Amino acid sequence: MSLNKTDLIAKIAEKSGLTKTDADKAIAALQEVLVESLSQGEAVKITGLLSVERTERAAKKGRNPRTGEEIQIPAGFGVKITAGTTLKKAVGKK
Repeated sequence: MSLNKTDLIAKIAEKSGLTKTDADKAIAALQEVLVESLSQGEAVKITGLLSVERTERAAKKGRNPRTGEEIQIPAGFGVKITAGTTLKKAVGKK
């Protein structure tokens, strides 16, 4: 089972006392802050919950799966998400 955005908004509204509209705005603002910060190379850390940072990927050689032809994959960026202690403890419980 997974929690989609609509479910997440409803749960945040319920737990915080916000309206669903305000909870949706808060999620949208969080998304905007994450995108802006990561695009500028800044890490975002929510103590105990998670940290999100931009990582560099070096250029490398790969293979086209259809033809087997070797191709050059350019350097780029990725995103690394690390769970905080609160999140790790929650996942470890049965």
